[in-house]
This record gives sequence, structure tokens and C-alpha cells, in this order.
Amino acid sequence: MTTSSIALGPTETFPNGKVTWQSGGGVALLTLSNPPANGYSFAMMRDLDEAIVRARFDDAVQVIVIAGAGEKFFCAGADIAMLDAVAPSFKYQFCLHANETLLRLEHTPKLVIAAIGGHCVGGGLEIALACDLRIARKGSGKCGLPEVSLGVLPGTGGTQRLARVVGKGRAIELMATGRLFAFEEALELGIVTDVREAASETAFIATVVDHARTFCSPAKAALAVGLMKRA
Repeated sequence: MTTSSIALGPTETFPNGKVTWQSGGGVALLTLSNPPANGYSFAMMRDLDEAIVRARFDDAVQVIVIAGAGEKFFCAGADIAMLDAVAPSFKYQFCLHANETLLRLEHTPKLVIAAIGGHCVGGGLEIALACDLRIARKGSGKCGLPEVSLGVLPGTGGTQRLARVVGKGRAIELMATGRLFAFEEALELGIVTDVREAASETAFIATVVDHARTFCSPAKAALAVGLMKRA
């Protein structure tokens, strides 16, 4: 992404190198970056946690946009290589911290928009579900919670947040089958709020940032929008 195409400031990278920050015009863009699939690790969640706190305290930031680096993935869930290399006790603490990070995101009194370009599966969809609005790039990938195929369950809030969005029965069906589905079906289910065509990931992010700015002052009462969310 180029800063000129989305009218944001320079790119800053958080200490672990897994999340970047750009801001301007009331919007903070947080980009998950862990090639090739933007899988989230403890390092990424620490960076994301720090970015969320920074956005909370920054009065110039009225809306947060979360995206994934590259064309192919928003986020493919937990970084399996990281999980394979750590002890069970670490996995428990990692999962607890990841849940706390997404709760912090969910409770932040500022609108949060997930810009979903590329596949958004497993823990990646759980990150998106912790956002308030989810906008997907048409034809760029699929979404779903396929953890059952690995003999585990969605462990970062998916069992609760998906049920709140689509209802208990449909949520159980989607998780028990573990099937992946196109963004158009996700729109019908209410999992995403919009599906947009874009020639590139950069163009897609630009449209989402432009949309985010419609919720910033003076266009909208951003403080009221944040308190509406918290209520």
C-alpha cells in the first residue's frame, strides 16, 4: 500500500514487526503483517494490543480500520508454526492474551472496521468479528471457522460472536461443518456488512478508508458513534 493512494501518514511499525500503523483524517489504519498468510502469533497480538491502546488514547483517531498485508489473506488464523514450537502452558496464556486483545478492541469506544481483502478464516474471522463493521473485497477469498477439521474449536471468541451475528443454530451449523464460503454468502448471513469490487488491494483499502471517514467529524458525531457502540 502506498500512503499517497489512501491519504494517510507514513507507515510506522510496532516493536515486534507484525502490525503497522498509518493515520490521518480521523482514521488509523492497522495492518496485520506476517507472510505468507498473516497468521497471528503472540508477537502479532502484542503489537495489535499496543496499537489498540494507542488508538484509544489518540484524540485525532475517530475510526480504526484493520486490514491484512498483501492480496491473498486478511488473516488465516493462528500461526501454526508458532503453536507447534511452544509448550501447552504457553498456548494457554497465548490464547488468553489473544482473547483479551480482541475484547479490548471490541470495547474501544471508537468505530472499528475490518477491511477484508483475501481469505479470512479461523482466527482471522474471529478478529474480524470483534470489529463493528466488516467490508470484504469481492472475489478475493473466502471466510469461515474450519477449526473442527483440526479437532479443535474456535478459541478466540468465535463461538460467542458468530452466534450473536447469525443466531445460535446457524452458528453451530457453520462451525460444526467447518465449511468455507464466499463473501457474497457472508453478506447474506450478515457476517459482512458490505462487499465491494476493487482492482487491487490498495484500491480496496482506499475505499474502506474513505468510507471510514464518513463516520468522522464533521460528517458524523464520532464521539456519539463510539458511545452508541459501547451502549
